[in-house]
Amino acid sequence: MSTKAVAIARDDDGWRAYDLDPTELEDLDALTDAMRDLGDGLVVAFVEEDDEYLAIIRIDEDSSDPRVFLSDRRVLTTSDLAEALLADALPIPAPRGDGDEDDEAVLRHAHPIGDLDLLDDLGTSAGALAALIAEEGMLPADVAAVISERAGAGEIFDEVPD
Repeated sequence: MSTKAVAIARDDDGWRAYDLDPTELEDLDALTDAMRDLGDGLVVAFVEEDDEYLAIIRIDEDSSDPRVFLSDRRVLTTSDLAEALLADALPIPAPRGDGDEDDEAVLRHAHPIGDLDLLDDLGTSAGALAALIAEEGMLPADVAAVISERAGAGEIFDEVPD
C-alpha cells in the first residue's frame, strides 16, 4: 500500500513544503498537531493512498478547527487511514439498513465530501476543485500539484520527495 502525506505551510517568507510520515497520523488530532508543528500560519496537508483518494486538510492561524475535504466519500468505508483521519470530521456514508438500490448507489459512486470552499482564497474555487477531482486521468498527486501551483507553492511542492 502506498500512502503519501505532504503539507505546504505559508509564513512571512513564503511557502515551504514538508513530507509528513503517514504512519504517525493516527487520527485528525495527530495530523493537525503535526501540521501546527510546521508553522503558526496557514498549513494545507494533502493525504493520498494508492491513488484512490485525496484528502485535503487546512488549518489557519486564527482557527482551532481544521477544514476538511475528501475526494471520494466511499473511502471512509474502505480505508482505515481515511476513516481514522476523517471519520470525526465527515459523515461516514452508511446504508439506511433497508437494502434498497439508493443505499447501494451511495456506496457505488464517487462523490466528494466536506468543505469544497477550503481553497477559495488560494486560487482554487469550489467549482475548480470539483472539476479537478472529476477530470479523467488526474491522480490525487496531480490534483495536489495543481492546487499548490495555483496557491503559489508549485515549485516548493515539486521538491517534496516521492
